[in-house]
Amino acid sequence: MTRVTVGFMARHPAHWIALGFGSGLAPKAAGTVGTLWAWVAFLVLDRWLSDAGWAAVLVGGFVVGWWACTRTAQHMAISDPGAIVWDEILAFWLVLWIWTPAGFVGQLAAFALFRYFDAAKPPPVGWADARFKLRPGTTIGWREGFGILFDDLLAAFCTLLLLALWTVAWS
Repeated sequence: MTRVTVGFMARHPAHWIALGFGSGLAPKAAGTVGTLWAWVAFLVLDRWLSDAGWAAVLVGGFVVGWWACTRTAQHMAISDPGAIVWDEILAFWLVLWIWTPAGFVGQLAAFALFRYFDAAKPPPVGWADARFKLRPGTTIGWREGFGILFDDLLAAFCTLLLLALWTVAWS
């Protein structure tokens, strides 16, 4: 297993992306740190991006992220390393893009729900996570790279579904 350091991150452009520009280097709770980084980055970028700009960032981020997560997992020799946080970043950007203009409390609720779905992996998120795990006798490839992203995108969907139900219930 490769130790995740600044040096490792600097060795390949895919590492920079997959490790969330350094947020994945957190010694504990890298997924939470990556999600917090995504929240701050969203607040900064949202000032300049239109809906079409966000759509382009999310689609481009998925394509580039698939490559980056696959390559970084291969270089680390782990099919879904905890240090890879691009999946959290991309998925939480999607949540915030759809959920905004929610205020701080609404965004905090989105953060808490997303972290729950991502970390606890209740159904169907757990199913998605298990579906793309490395199979015996195979090497880490595009399938596993897709899986890194897919379960977090499903966690984002579950988060948005609960937020929508909450909004309807309290309206």
